Amino acid sequence: MKEEIYRIFDANINRAREGLRVCEEVARFILCDEKLTKKLKGVRHQVTKIIQSLKIDTKKLFAIRDVRKDVGARTYPRSEGRRKSYQDIVTSNMKRVEESLRVLEEFTKKINPSTGAKFKRLRFQTYDLERELLEKLEGMK
Repeated sequence: MKEEIYRIFDANINRAREGLRVCEEVARFILCDEKLTKKLKGVRHQVTKIIQSLKIDTKKLFAIRDVRKDVGARTYPRSEGRRKSYQDIVTSNMKRVEESLRVLEEFTKKINPSTGAKFKRLRFQTYDLERELLEKLEGMK
């Protein structure tokens, strides 16, 4: 696998897992919803499980990471600095997760098309979780 593909996998695995963790914490500590917390944790673990099934060398993922040369690492859009509500936090993080899962789906097709389909299923599961989270947060008002 080419170096740039490893970089794409590394960035998007991290991005998906981080976004899921943020939303998991909202479900756990703000909503106190055990069922939703477990669902989000399950998706996060599924991302890891799918990547492990590809036999991608995680040491290589770590070794290939070069934050100093990553042209995207220094960008910080204005929207990143603003979160007015828990809904804003959930929305921005779930969009990040969905986009990352789409990237993983597309680039995994180059290695193993059936694994790309697994990421697609997770992405659609995430759409439902986003709706569920936002509805529960709305119900808190």
